[in-house]
Amino acid sequence: MDFKQQVVSALSAATGDDLSADQIAQLLETPKTSDLGDYAFPTFALAKVYHKAPKMIAADLVEKIDAKPFEAVKAVGGYVNFFLDKVSFAHDTLTSIADDPEHYGDLQLGAGNVPIDMSSPNIAKPMSMGHLRSTVIGNALANILTKVGYSPIKINHLGDWGTQFGKLIVAYRKWGSEADVKKDPIHYLVKYYVQFHEEAESDPSLDDQARAVFKQLEDGDPEVHQLWSWFREESLKEFTRIYDMLGVKFDSFNGEAFYNDKMDGVVNELEDKHLLKSSQGAEIVDLEKYDLNPALIKKSDGATLYMTRDLAAAFYRHNEYNFVQSLYVVGNEQREHFDQLKAVIKEMGYDWADDIHHIPFGLITSGGKKLSTRKGNIILLEKVLNDAIELAKKQIAEKHPDLANADKVAHQVGVGAVIFHDLKNERLDSFDFNLEEVVRFEGETGPYVQYTNARANSILRKTDTQPAADVALTDPAAWDVLKALGDYPNVIARAAKAYEPSVIAKYALKLAKAFNKYYANSKVLVDDAELPARLAMVKAVSTILTSALALLGVEAPAEM
Repeated sequence: MDFKQQVVSALSAATGDDLSADQIAQLLETPKTSDLGDYAFPTFALAKVYHKAPKMIAADLVEKIDAKPFEAVKAVGGYVNFFLDKVSFAHDTLTSIADDPEHYGDLQLGAGNVPIDMSSPNIAKPMSMGHLRSTVIGNALANILTKVGYSPIKINHLGDWGTQFGKLIVAYRKWGSEADVKKDPIHYLVKYYVQFHEEAESDPSLDDQARAVFKQLEDGDPEVHQLWSWFREESLKEFTRIYDMLGVKFDSFNGEAFYNDKMDGVVNELEDKHLLKSSQGAEIVDLEKYDLNPALIKKSDGATLYMTRDLAAAFYRHNEYNFVQSLYVVGNEQREHFDQLKAVIKEMGYDWADDIHHIPFGLITSGGKKLSTRKGNIILLEKVLNDAIELAKKQIAEKHPDLANADKVAHQVGVGAVIFHDLKNERLDSFDFNLEEVVRFEGETGPYVQYTNARANSILRKTDTQPAADVALTDPAAWDVLKALGDYPNVIARAAKAYEPSVIAKYALKLAKAFNKYYANSKVLVDDAELPARLAMVKAVSTILTSALALLGVEAPAEM
């Protein structure tokens, strides 16, 4: 039963034509505590219609509303508060979860392919904490979009092209050693890259050399290309190891280099449509009518830019995947770039530009400072994950020294803690990373949610009684847990529509807190008529916590 719709219908009958059902649905609020009801309707919107004080309108509406389907309907100030029939709600929610646990919360909000441009580390640089956000936000969005009917395609648009390779190759030739790179590829490649920038501050000619070498790479110089290919291959080995730790898989590793032979078609079309203009020797598209800076398509030396390549990628993905949406999970600082990208495609006459969405996010800082490879201020992602696993291992040894598969659980908890901490923050918020706070078993953390799930499983293992969702559950102390369980489909819808995984993470914390409060104040394993129903609720909590964590890309061990 759709209980919200039940409230809307009751109000529609009482207000007649004064408000539409959609207006009522949008006005409905959820009270902060259950003792104020489960839905609250503010009557202020009707004050001008009825020429009465909201308090009087609320009292009048309560007289008109058919209260039979509800436990109670009360006027509180200018609000009409609805108390749902708890027994019916418990029965409907628990049977829905028990009948199809894997698909509870599935929705059909849309269909079709949705390429997601995500992660996209630069070749020859280590994966740092700076790469975490795009990776885990993109992965969570893919899971959420799958849950609501879409077919996501996860694309790792590798940074495997550009003038940084000119810099790296110049640095390698000047200060590098083949033996060192073979011994520890990423360490030495980063060392050369940082040294290049230090030396370039006093010797600007290095930048000119780097640009010239990159031009040779674009023109297919065999020796330069061989070095580039070697750096790419070594980097991918390291990336893959870290993606395996995070449990993230990709459908495509087509990076910037993949589009080398696909840019001319876009540039030619821009020329044919008279959209290219010369500006100080460079080729641009004027976007003044969109209140945007010009999009730079080609430099004065003929070298292409990110914009040219991203245009080629957008057209390739549209032709290859026939997408219904195309997402770019890229930092907030690139907002203008994607506004320009959409505007250029729009100028070319393609309405599918409207289906492209930039999914921006804030920064991770350390000690309040921005992370930067160029300045050598990086925190290696693999080290953070390994440190998190070790911290989890210590806490598990203290709480459960005899735990089977302790190493596997420590990996699930440590890595899960890092992922959850990122995703519980709203996308656009920046945050400072502190590992000790992240891998705590108490507070608003991933391990707290995982531990709650393990606790629910522990309860189920302690009894031979089978859960039964069709047995009436009348315990008022269970109400906040039941309401949270029933809200899961709405939460998924909100997360999908806003491209916001934090909605799921915050929900998982809310459900875990509600269950732990219930567990602390109620005896679950009392052998009475409602025991099977209480066990059905405990099992439902485990099902939904596991599902919510899975949407975030976090595992849920049954024991901790």
